[in-house]
Amino acid sequence: MLPESRDFQPAHPAPHAGPVPLRPTDEVMQLERLGSLHGSRISFIRTVVRKMMDEGWRVENRRFDIDRDGYGTAIYRITTPEHLYEFVLFSQYLDPSQRSDRVIANAWDCAFALCVGEVDEERLEALRENIPRQEAGRCDASVIVLSRANRSVRNFDSMVQALSEGRQPDPRQIARVGYLYRTTAVYGNGKFGIADYPKIRDWEDFGLPFSAQMFTVYLLRHFSIEQVEHIAACRAPETAVRMDNRLKRYLGIGNSTGLGMAPFLISHPKLINQWVLMRETAIARCLGETADRDRLDRLLTLIERGAQHTRETGSDDARQTEQNQTLVEELESALDWLRQQAPEERRLWQELSDYARAHWSLETQELLHSLIIELYPHRVDELELYMGAIEQYDLVPDMTLNRLIEEIESNYDWALAVDFDDPEQTRLFWYRSAEKEEPRLGIRGEEPGDDREMPLDIARQVRRAYDALVSYRDQFGGRTTVVEFLLERPGFKGIIRRVQSMSQTTYGEIRKNLLAGDMLPMHLLRCKLSFFGATKFDPRSSRWVRITLFQGAPLLEDIGQPFDDDWFMPVMPDPEEVVG
Repeated sequence: MLPESRDFQPAHPAPHAGPVPLRPTDEVMQLERLGSLHGSRISFIRTVVRKMMDEGWRVENRRFDIDRDGYGTAIYRITTPEHLYEFVLFSQYLDPSQRSDRVIANAWDCAFALCVGEVDEERLEALRENIPRQEAGRCDASVIVLSRANRSVRNFDSMVQALSEGRQPDPRQIARVGYLYRTTAVYGNGKFGIADYPKIRDWEDFGLPFSAQMFTVYLLRHFSIEQVEHIAACRAPETAVRMDNRLKRYLGIGNSTGLGMAPFLISHPKLINQWVLMRETAIARCLGETADRDRLDRLLTLIERGAQHTRETGSDDARQTEQNQTLVEELESALDWLRQQAPEERRLWQELSDYARAHWSLETQELLHSLIIELYPHRVDELELYMGAIEQYDLVPDMTLNRLIEEIESNYDWALAVDFDDPEQTRLFWYRSAEKEEPRLGIRGEEPGDDREMPLDIARQVRRAYDALVSYRDQFGGRTTVVEFLLERPGFKGIIRRVQSMSQTTYGEIRKNLLAGDMLPMHLLRCKLSFFGATKFDPRSSRWVRITLFQGAPLLEDIGQPFDDDWFMPVMPDPEEVVG
């Protein structure tokens, strides 16, 4: 049974930003800028690690029935100040020909779940029956996260080999592929019978968005390291060595993400508003601070590290590679610019932000913001508590058409500017595949599926509603109410309710027609993943991307040790020191 919840998060908080105003919506919510965001102190992996370290969560290896090849069952018990959980993992043989990093796969090297309470034998057997089946299985509400992962072909076996021979793995290889396992889906929020998010929303442990999912991924990272050490020890008990802790910390967990994330951004605009609002609040608070020598030196160090991290980030994607090169060059320019500045009595960070906006790419602008945020944890970290939102949309039936039309003209001018008579503006369509129920993107007139189009066309819906409202007002007068209009045109109820509800927010709507032929879905994926805290973006096409989570994060054995939360954008350990 799930524990009782209690009130924990306010519905839609808007903390004070300070003397520097928030950036305008027109600037922040452009799709290309959202697709250039980087993680920050309030990204979900940073938040959950801070919480785990600060509260001294205890994680015990309760069962490790893993054979010499790494197959079997593992159970880890997690004790927090609030609850007890168990992480249950099933590792199984997978024919290499079935190993895929796409979400459409049907078999995985391991499958796992985060469960509330102790898992007894009867419950373990039920989990064993269903967890490896993932979408085809069914769990109950005592499971709060369900996921699966595949071994990295490039890393797993070679690291086992190195450890079994008494050698440390080469950190240069980890730099190329920063993980031993790569997940393809991390399910929460009621999927396949597991607990709905509202059930855990008021828990202090995992009430913040995606914190349970991120913690589960973190535990997989721990298992992956224990597993390779175990296999190496079984193969060569006389020569095997444990992995150097510097390499363990440099290992993360990979993730392959496709278009499935895109609809979430559109269907949860109040939540997206909250995420962006908190990031913008953090930026505004820090830009409003007066610089000093210590913080300038700290920022120089962070920029140098960010540049080195980017140099060590590989991608086969030409566009991403070019962006990374540009980012490194511009970070070096930022170092030159900052070294010429005297920090005293100046809003130097605001000046840097202004200079970046005028001279450098969006990637550089947004990474600099993430790095400036690192300078003032006492001004930023509390914002992590306000990343949640209640997705409730209320119709205002007595609003006059004049007022509604004014709100559309004010808040959705970007949508009204789209010429939907131009076929290029409706070239793409979103639909859900019948086989996997996963979102897909089709080309109108060339590919099937537009008869099952998903309602992600916010700009087009607003345009149609606006035209109908203006026509109705011209016929019946501007003081006619919304309810009178909807009695005759009920098909517009959904978009009008959204327009009215979103008028209370600043950053909820992505200002891009998502049907346009030039729309890059990668920007949508990058936006959401940046709030997770992802690094090392490696696009495999315009529609799916590999990323790394938790690279640089502390280990479970670091809990209880001094923790300065300084693992953003880690760099490779010195091979000479680690390998010799």
